Amino acid sequence: MNTLFPIFVKPDQIHILLVGGGPIGLEKFQAIIQNNDKAHITVIATKICHEFKIIMTQYKHIVFEERDFVESDLDEKHLVMLATNNHELNDQIRALASSKHILLNAADKPELCDFYLGSIVKKGNLKIAISTNGKSPTIAKRVKEFLQEMLPEEIDETLELMSQLRNQLKGDFQSKVTALNKHTKSLVERDGN
Repeated sequence: MNTLFPIFVKPDQIHILLVGGGPIGLEKFQAIIQNNDKAHITVIATKICHEFKIIMTQYKHIVFEERDFVESDLDEKHLVMLATNNHELNDQIRALASSKHILLNAADKPELCDFYLGSIVKKGNLKIAISTNGKSPTIAKRVKEFLQEMLPEEIDETLELMSQLRNQLKGDFQSKVTALNKHTKSLVERDGN
C-alpha cells in the first residue's frame, strides 16, 4: 500500500543540499533546476564530472564547493539529496539530517529516504507527479511517457480559462468549488463523447 503524501515544494523558497557531483548528482540537479531555475541549491562534491561543471556555469546563484562534506553543510538546509555511492558517508549524513529534522533523499537507497522524487509529467502549468512507492522507477517512467502523449497540448489554455473563471466566481469557498466541479465535469463529459 502506498502511504506516501504527495506535495509540491517551491525550491526557490527553501535551501537544498545536494551531495555528489557524478552523473547521478547531475541528474538530481537537473530534476530540480528544470522545474525551477531559481532553486536555492548548494552542491558539495569531492569530485565533479566534466558535464556537471559545464552546466554549473549557467547558474551563478548556485553554490558549488568541490570538497568533502562537513556537518556544517547542513546548516540552514531544508532538504538533502544524496548522490554518492559512499555508504558510510550516506549513513553519516542520514543520521545528521535526521537529528536536525531535515528531510533526505538518497539515490537508489529507499531505506534511507524520507521522500522520493516522482516521475514528472509537465504540460504548461499542469504538473503530475508519479510514484511507485520506491518499487519501480522504470514503471513510473513508462506511465510518465503514456500520460505525456495522452494529454493534449491545449491543456494549458484550459487551465488559464479555469483560472479566469475561478477569479470571477463570487460566494464562499464551497460554492466556488461546486461551480468549478460542475464546469470541469462538463468538460470531461464533452471530451469523452
